[in-house]
Amino acid sequence: MARRFIRRSAVAGVAVAALFGSAACGGGFEDDKSDSPQSSGPASIQILIGSSGEAETKAVQDAATAWATSSGNTATVTPAQDLTQQLGQALAGGTPPDVFYVDAGRFADYASVGALEPYGDKLADGGDFYDSLRKTFTYDGKFYCAPKDFSTLALQINTELWTKAGLTDADIPTTWEQLTTTAQKIKAKGITPLAIGDTRDRVGAFLAQAGGWITSPDGKQATADSPANLQALEYVKTLLAGGLAQYPKQLDAGWAGEAFGKGKVAMTIEGNWIKGGLQNDFPDVKYTVHPLPAGPKGKGTLSFTNCWGIAAKSQHKEQAIKFVEAMTSVDQQMAFAKAFGVMPSRQAARDQYTQAFPADKPFIDGAEYAQGPVNAPKMDSVLVDFDAQLSALASTDPKTILANLQKNATATLGG
Repeated sequence: MARRFIRRSAVAGVAVAALFGSAACGGGFEDDKSDSPQSSGPASIQILIGSSGEAETKAVQDAATAWATSSGNTATVTPAQDLTQQLGQALAGGTPPDVFYVDAGRFADYASVGALEPYGDKLADGGDFYDSLRKTFTYDGKFYCAPKDFSTLALQINTELWTKAGLTDADIPTTWEQLTTTAQKIKAKGITPLAIGDTRDRVGAFLAQAGGWITSPDGKQATADSPANLQALEYVKTLLAGGLAQYPKQLDAGWAGEAFGKGKVAMTIEGNWIKGGLQNDFPDVKYTVHPLPAGPKGKGTLSFTNCWGIAAKSQHKEQAIKFVEAMTSVDQQMAFAKAFGVMPSRQAARDQYTQAFPADKPFIDGAEYAQGPVNAPKMDSVLVDFDAQLSALASTDPKTILANLQKNATATLGG
């Protein structure tokens, strides 16, 4: 869990390129939807997942077995070695699994070429999913697939270092200004204040807090080179340049959670997967979790999610939808939460979740105002380049970074 959203696979571009190539050469997914008859009786459903580990694999397999037993169908769950690569190849080859995990950062790639069945509005209680998650899996006005679960970013504070710096609950920052002031107090005590990842998956939260983002809500236009985004990157740069924040590589850590766990920083910005990472690697660290400090335009965080995709070419769409409904019921989502630490995507599960995991309330509260990933196809190389420039933000002009992002994104979206 801990590093699920830090870097995306290097082979992803190859798989997605193959997918686009297949659609572009004629015989795309949209053309083939009616080629295979749909089965309404008992079916053998194939499910491909990108598992975070043994706990998730077992939980999904057990849930699938229970559904199959009660429904009279058969369900085979396969954990992928590399989900993006295997799914891209299966879709491009015309032999996709019936149901599969779709990462929010890849969703538009698949939806734009007709690889996914837009079944979202056919779900019972489909309106119960958090609105921010529904928007993440909406393309060209269609709600495609049920959000499986989600994570958001929050602020973690090392209680021992906090006390060592002479701070109290009154110093917990709720705004950018307070974050700067508190970080200065921590630095004055010889402690590194904050560790933050050096990619859009962490720095991007500041864009949202300033009221900006990389693309328009519909994913059609680039909005990178904006005053809001400039204000956000300039603020982050002041933190980095002033020694108030450092990237993991500066702290000899693979990710910010590792630096936090090793006691190298008093604060970090990570998702709720940090809980498992700290329990496994740094079980003695005591910490608290808080909402991210608000920016000029208010609260802002990022969401990370997958949906249960159904292949447009599946011969068992009716049964696949029933399977997804079972996997996204409140009881089943709570079972998954307890088994491998994810947060339910249904609002109806919120009270149960916060009662079971009260320390995670800041994470789940973030669903109300979270910004999802860029929802546009073919943007991977553009965003990888943006990440590379963010890694050098301390010594680079933010205006130049945003101008480059605007140029590259506009060229891709226009194409």
